[in-house]
Amino acid sequence: MLFRLAAILTTSVAIVTGALVMPTNSPAAAASAPSPRSVIPSPYIGPEPGASADLQGSRLLQELSLLSVPRIDEFLTANPGAVDNLIEQPPPAQDVSLWWNAMDFDHRSAVVGASPQLVGNLEGVPYPTRDLANRALLADTIFDLNALIANPDVGRTAVDAARRQLVMLDSISSALVNPARSLNRTLLSLDVNGQGRAAIVIGDLHTADYVSYLVPGMFFTIENQMVDWTKAAEDLYSEQLTWLARLGETNAKVATVAWIGYPTPNLTNVGGIGNAEIGRDTLARAIEGIQTLRGKDQPYLSVIAHSYGSTAALLALTEYDFEIDALAMVGSPGSPARSVDELHVRDGNVWVGEAPWDPIPNSAYFGSDPGSPDYGAHAMSVSGGADPVTKRALLGSSGHNEYFTYGTESMRNFALIAIGRSGLVTTPDAPAVVTAEASH
Repeated sequence: MLFRLAAILTTSVAIVTGALVMPTNSPAAAASAPSPRSVIPSPYIGPEPGASADLQGSRLLQELSLLSVPRIDEFLTANPGAVDNLIEQPPPAQDVSLWWNAMDFDHRSAVVGASPQLVGNLEGVPYPTRDLANRALLADTIFDLNALIANPDVGRTAVDAARRQLVMLDSISSALVNPARSLNRTLLSLDVNGQGRAAIVIGDLHTADYVSYLVPGMFFTIENQMVDWTKAAEDLYSEQLTWLARLGETNAKVATVAWIGYPTPNLTNVGGIGNAEIGRDTLARAIEGIQTLRGKDQPYLSVIAHSYGSTAALLALTEYDFEIDALAMVGSPGSPARSVDELHVRDGNVWVGEAPWDPIPNSAYFGSDPGSPDYGAHAMSVSGGADPVTKRALLGSSGHNEYFTYGTESMRNFALIAIGRSGLVTTPDAPAVVTAEASH
């Protein structure tokens, strides 16, 4: 894997904040690449292998940058626990960005080669670099699992476990396939272990004017839903571009994130808030990451959350200091937040949708009900009918899992909320018009 990544990095030009990373033998790189001696104080001292117990977060990253290039692989190989700790409790994205930009090309390449899972999951590292690292980790893990399965000396229990893991990883590979080849797909984050975690971007997070994170709820696993969730993100992407063109913003760019970045609950643990707290932290770090990397060029940022995922999003938007531009929730079981005034959403731009026969809304299982009148959120219609602007037929949503179906009124409204056109959102007081033609 080290040699493969080195080849990729040497032949690629990766975009970083404010600069291009080029092969070190290019004249431009020689003229512009920072020297490690110019940003690292002397003496040139780094941690000894096996000495990571007292190094955490930003301090560990700093010490990694002090190591000579050959010793980076030695240190990270000898301290796998340090990598796991950094991923689970990472430094702030701003610290990561400063660390990454302070290293020269050789140091960056060495860190990616030694630990692609670290680089691929650190908010603050440029997205193209994370995509390269995560794709390499995905390919190598799939290769290793297939080799294990084919080994006649491996026991049945290990083979069965490898096959289950392989099914999960193959779903990520399938979700990354882009038949049209017209949409950029980025593997934003990846955890290859257990239930797995992943986030796939449609579009370009570096340049998008509008960015939307789709946060799923109960039963949404990588193994069974990564392909469908990525398709929902692509459908939302297309819907947003269609509306922007219709409204005259033909040059606007969008990006949507199919984000399964936390262990979504199942029947055994959906009654607890623990998984939502994990989702709170990982979603908050993702949002802080894009706000750090975009600097003064901030996109219009939205979160569209379903079911238990709305609880995770609500926790993030009450307990962290960043702000987003819009929040849309469907099928929400609520959170401790009592009203939109407690949410870090600009101008109270919070929307709630509730489909007929959905048993979750109004339950207020985890606290206040976002759909109640005193909560202060805007109600959006999801019942279907004829679009009041385009007159095209819109499907209605029913039950708990039809909100993200292509052609529904809910998807139309998600798109408009996420591009800052809330005035065009249909509401229960002004829904899509139900006609005989639209009902077919």
